[in-house]
This record gives sequence, structure tokens and C-alpha cells, in this order.
Amino acid sequence: MKRFSGFAIILMVISMLVAPVSALGAPLDEVKQIVREEYKGEIPANLQSATSIDDIMNQLDPYSTYFTKEEFEAFSNSINNTTTGIGVVIEEHEIGIHVVNTFDGGAASGAGIVSGDIILEVDGTSTEKMSIQQASSLITGKEGTTVHLVVLKETNKKESYTLTRKKFHVPVVTKKLLYGNTGYIAINSFSENGAKLVQDAKNALQKQGATSFILDLTNNGGGYVPTAEELIGLFPNSPHAYYLETRGQSGIVESVEHASLFPKNTKVLVNGYSASASEMTAAALLDQKSAILYGQKTYGKGTMQTFYELSDGSFLKLTVATFTGPKGTIINKTGVTPNVVTEAEKELTKAHLDTILETNKTYKKIRTLSNIPASKEFTVTFSKEIKANKDQKNMELVKLGETNGVPITISQKSPKQFVVKPNAPLEKGAAYLLLIHPTFQPKNGTAMKNGAYVEVTVQP
Repeated sequence: MKRFSGFAIILMVISMLVAPVSALGAPLDEVKQIVREEYKGEIPANLQSATSIDDIMNQLDPYSTYFTKEEFEAFSNSINNTTTGIGVVIEEHEIGIHVVNTFDGGAASGAGIVSGDIILEVDGTSTEKMSIQQASSLITGKEGTTVHLVVLKETNKKESYTLTRKKFHVPVVTKKLLYGNTGYIAINSFSENGAKLVQDAKNALQKQGATSFILDLTNNGGGYVPTAEELIGLFPNSPHAYYLETRGQSGIVESVEHASLFPKNTKVLVNGYSASASEMTAAALLDQKSAILYGQKTYGKGTMQTFYELSDGSFLKLTVATFTGPKGTIINKTGVTPNVVTEAEKELTKAHLDTILETNKTYKKIRTLSNIPASKEFTVTFSKEIKANKDQKNMELVKLGETNGVPITISQKSPKQFVVKPNAPLEKGAAYLLLIHPTFQPKNGTAMKNGAYVEVTVQP
């Protein structure tokens, strides 16, 4: 029987509506009638003669699923980021199950499992060619029970772990103020109160001085459709949320209006794990030019499911509609291509870089330094002799995606040269920006009119 457990919800949660269903008799009869009347897809030819719910489910699309009462409760908890398990985000991999992320407070993180690890076995069962749903059903379980994993580390060494399942909470929204008064907000799932939490984070960051924003939807598998409608309404020029098509009707669905909006130059991050309601949001912003999308093409799920409670307390999740962007951007099986395509895990640094440069429009790019050593010192050469000035405010070294500048020491090497030395080694694999502010004074001639900048990447 096809079922989703709460374990993989962070990646695979499906956009939902809530629909009641009156008792029709046995659950099998109920499922037959609901599928016949509401399913958005090809109706199975043997629907009426099917002898089990399993038989029907196996002939529907991958997002139509049957839940027991207990599974539905776990599913709902996971959308709101409360769940029982080991605390990982997973995705399928050719040799097993790939760990995309781990959560603080979860058993996996506490045991030393990290992003990039590959789960090869769960309780002695190989995960090769295993779906996320199958892996989820094996890994999740009752609180206090244990699960044994064999994990391939990035060093190609296999490690064994015995983890105790426990409840953990994943923050729906996280926030911080990045360098340059840039507010960063990450929403991990479209929970019932997700849009309000984003709005609260925006207001709090503005009080801290944020004048521009980056909204992170990477690795967000979706959640509640009304939350997407509310979130889209937080952006300027976004009156429409999506174009919906069911078996019986079609049309534009409006977003929810708000008085306080994100700035128009807000940047929204997406990647291949941004799915469902995340894609709905991305397509709406793209179609209405309400924000700038950064990252990689999204997952490609443009179908909508409704939950029906059956007479025995179980639930049927059924695909009842397809949706596109309000101006026709196709999502299903295609994904949304962002305005600015970046390498994986480079979307935040690129968006932050562009945000800083937008507020320093007179600064000129002078060079790019790639794969420098972590102990690198920077020599800055001017075209004219410069008055001696070691003021640290003349230059700043910024780690992109972070809050503060990197502590540096500036020394004058010659009348035209200054040396910038980081006070500690730079982070391997990280991206930095060296800002040269137009505050240096030449010994003779006209003062600097424009600043300059150097893009820097460090060796991994």
C-alpha cells in the first residue's frame, strides 16, 4: 500500500486543501466514489471491480495516498514541523538514501550524521533503489524505539548507528540580519501559521535596520495552500496566487492582501528540493515580476491534493487539481526556472552579493580571486600615491551570507599599496567580498569618487 509517513515531509509534503466526506458505507466504497467524482487524472478502468484500497491507490498518480489515522496525525504534525523520528531531511540517491540536512535536537545530529551522508541500510534492509516513502516507513516509529542505520560517510567509510527515535521540533521560520542591512528569512515548510511567522520575522528585521530582504525557500517541500496564498500577498504587485484547474472548473485564485509588503527588489531562493507550495509561490512571483528568483530549477510538482476523512477514521489524499503560475508558467513535471541560475548551494551568496552591490552602485569590480588559500593576504594597489591611513573602515572583508565583516588588519606597504590581512584564516570553500571604500586620500590630485570591490572564493 502506498503511504507517506511524517519522516520525509520536509521534502515531500504536498499542498493541501481540507474536504469533508459523508459516510458512504465501507471505506473501499467511499474511496471508489471519491475517486470517480473528484480525481484529476485518468480513472482506473477497473475502479468499480477493485477489491481493495491498495489496488486503487496503485493505479493513481504518486501523490494520491491512503493514510491510517495514525499516519495522518504524523503527517499533519510534520507539516507544522513537529514530528517523531531521527531528525533528517532525505532524498533518493542512486546507491541509497541521501541525507540533505539534519536538525538540531534530533537523534541523527546528536550521533554525528551530517548532510551528505548516505544511508545504505535501515535495520538490515538495503536502501538501494528505495523510495523516500519506503525509507520513511522504516526509519520512523514510536517514540523511544530504536533504529539501526549503516551510513556511508563522505570519506567513503561506513559507520553504524543505533538511534533512539524521539520528538523534535523544526523551526518553521528562521531569520538573521546579514551584512548591509539585508534581512534573511528562511521558511522550512508552509505550516498553517507560516505566512504570519514570515511577516513577524520581516517586521522584527526591519526594526533592526533591514532595508532589503532575501527569502529562502530552498529545500522547502510545501504544505498548506492557504499559506502560499498569504505569502504571495506579502509581495508587491502580486494580486494573483495561481491558476487552478479541477475536473469541473478553472480560473485564477487571488492572493491575500497585506498592508505591509516586502520591497520589490526582494530576492527569493529556490532549488531542486523546492516543491509544491514553494513552486506555487515562486511561479506567482516570477509571473508578476514581484521578486527576483535565485537558485536552480524547482522540483516540478504542480498538482494539488485534498484530504478526505473516511468513516473508519482513515484518510484519502487525492489529486483533485493542477495549477500553474497566474500567467501560465508551467510547474508540473517541469519546475520553475529562476531569474538568476546559480550553482547548488551558491544561491544565498550570489543573492547577498547582488544586494550589497545594489546599495553600493558606484563601486567598480576590479578583479575576481578564485580558490585562494585560507591564509591569503590581499594587496591593493592604487594608481596614485595615497596618504598613510590604516583606518579599518577604509576596507571591509565580508563573508557572503553572514552578518558581520571579517576582522582584518590594514598596513601600508608602499605609497601606492596597502596590505589587507584577515585576523584569522578564512573559511574553506566560502565566498567573500573585499570592499574598498572611497575614503582614501591621495597625496596630490582629486580624491576617489568611486569605491571598488573584489570577489573572493577560498579553496575547499
